[in-house]
Amino acid sequence: MNESQAAKELYAQLPLTIEVEDFSINDKVFYPPQKLSITDTPMAIGGKGKLAYFEPWGDVVMFYDSFSENSSLFELGESVSGQDDIEKLSGIITISAYDI
Repeated sequence: MNESQAAKELYAQLPLTIEVEDFSINDKVFYPPQKLSITDTPMAIGGKGKLAYFEPWGDVVMFYDSFSENSSLFELGESVSGQDDIEKLSGIITISAYDI
């Protein structure tokens, strides 16, 4: 995760046991219990493995393929491994903090 305010707020909510859902043909989403502040959070650019926050709906997006830029999509970080496994996620998952 990056050093943005939104990433710090998501990190503070961990661990989360939460439902992950398909949204489109390139991502999975989940809804953290508390909305995130986008203050000083960069726009999401890139593709596979990117973790982003879609501010209008309050969902966190995990991309497993490329995506188009969107003025409401803010970058939280990116996967350092397992990008190919994002597409396989479904149901209830547990997200915990992991220090490298």
